[in-house]
Amino acid sequence: MPNEHTWRETTAEGEKREIRATKFAGKWKLQSKLKDDPGWTYHDTPAAADLEALRDLIFRKYQRKRTSYEDLQSVERMITERGGTNPDMA
Repeated sequence: MPNEHTWRETTAEGEKREIRATKFAGKWKLQSKLKDDPGWTYHDTPAAADLEALRDLIFRKYQRKRTSYEDLQSVERMITERGGTNPDMA
């Protein structure tokens, strides 16, 4: 069963954007779309801001026991591999 997390944000141009992160078979896939777009855009290498937002979302869900610690670790590992910062290691 896929593990899916969705959130919305507003772009700098004022457009609404929906981001969906799905974990299946141990791999995360991110996709996004603007409100007016007919289809989803799949991201092979997600933007750092999207990964940070996913980490924040997963962390909040983990605190409420709605997701696993392994999910949090895997997202933090993706951020570290991209050269981002990990707040637990700082």
